Amino acid sequence: MRTSSSRRGRGRRTVINVVAAVAVVSTGAALLTGCGGDGDNGKGDGAAGGKQITLRIGTFGSFGYDDATGAKLYAEYEKTHPNIKIEESNVADAQKYWDTLKLRLSRNSGLADIQALEVGYIAEATSPAMADKWADLGKTGGADLGAFLDWKVKQATTADGKVIGLGTDIGPMAICYNKDLFAQAKLPTDRAEVSALWAGDWSKFMAAGETYKKNAPAGTAFHDSAGGLFNAVISSEAVQYANTKGELDYENSPGVKKAWDTAVAAAKGELTAKLRQFDEKGTWNAAFKNSKFATVACPSWMTGIIKDQAGPENRGKWDIAAPPVAGNWGGSFLAVPKSGKHAKEAAELAAWLTAPAQHAKVFAVNGNIPSSKDTLASPAVQDAKMPYFGDTPIGKIYSQAAAGVTPAPISRWDGQVKTFLTDNGILDIEQRGTDPAKAWENVRKLVNDKIDR
Repeated sequence: MRTSSSRRGRGRRTVINVVAAVAVVSTGAALLTGCGGDGDNGKGDGAAGGKQITLRIGTFGSFGYDDATGAKLYAEYEKTHPNIKIEESNVADAQKYWDTLKLRLSRNSGLADIQALEVGYIAEATSPAMADKWADLGKTGGADLGAFLDWKVKQATTADGKVIGLGTDIGPMAICYNKDLFAQAKLPTDRAEVSALWAGDWSKFMAAGETYKKNAPAGTAFHDSAGGLFNAVISSEAVQYANTKGELDYENSPGVKKAWDTAVAAAKGELTAKLRQFDEKGTWNAAFKNSKFATVACPSWMTGIIKDQAGPENRGKWDIAAPPVAGNWGGSFLAVPKSGKHAKEAAELAAWLTAPAQHAKVFAVNGNIPSSKDTLASPAVQDAKMPYFGDTPIGKIYSQAAAGVTPAPISRWDGQVKTFLTDNGILDIEQRGTDPAKAWENVRKLVNDKIDR
């Protein structure tokens, strides 16, 4: 997820067509039931037999748990825990969500019982300044840490070994493209041919954009957002915002330089629709429905956004190609503030929501690639197709992308610096014509003013 950017307004009800039905895998396959938090089929001792309580979950975007458009996990848990009611509070913008969460943590007030954390902020959440704010989910709640990808657990582990977050999803990258717009621009539409256009190099992706521009349908652009392109490129780099010691060093990062230069070139070359992803006015969302751009950097969680925002009238028009270079954009965790009134019950719910069986259910309706080992390797993921995208082998595309991911070192300020670079730097170039050198200097000033290193 997320997204942020992260990850990301993602809510959807996407039915996955699997060779062996997902329902069978989700309810019966042994490889999906290895999590201690799910060992009793959701009937944890929790608040069972006690008074009625409400567990509040704070999220950004959509994690696919809700009963309206998600996997209906809340209703399932409430059925087996009749004295528990679950309420989700959702914010679209991950940066605003995190800023509010930090303030509430500092005051120990206004916190939800479970708080979602985006990977760009996980290093700050596990830092000495915040580590003691969270319950140790390695010791409470019943989660099986061995079920998760090892690097996912490591990301949420404090210096003294406390695990403060349980992995929800990861964000292996692809490129989603509008087949109708590609055809009108005289580009190939077959996903293998499209993937070959830019295989191995982001500069080839830019070249495809120049080709698109020559025959672009009126009022359309090749890519949605220079900021989104920045996030895609940086996600495929071994060195991002931090050095190998986990220290913020974005100014000397070859990954940041490559992502910045690529995004600036796209903005200056008019290859983008000049949109801000996840903008509160809904302009970006509307552009999906109105087919205003032909490509979007597409971590797995983005597929649900496309389905929801492009709408049924665009069903079958979008497809998914391999990215120029494998990368991981996003991925989140569930954490439990230690100060909550129902920390024990919240930890049990967090463990259940992130258990392999629930990962499979969320993937089936949301497209979020699981962060648990067995689920990622299961037929439910490997053989999955998403009807909205036709016969696209979404499971194979994203699981292959996930296999190529080597997580980069992260610092506690990665999420904030990313926001400065995209929203205060690249967006100014893209929408206001700010000189790139001036935009970079503005970012440097923001980092120096806002981040105390």
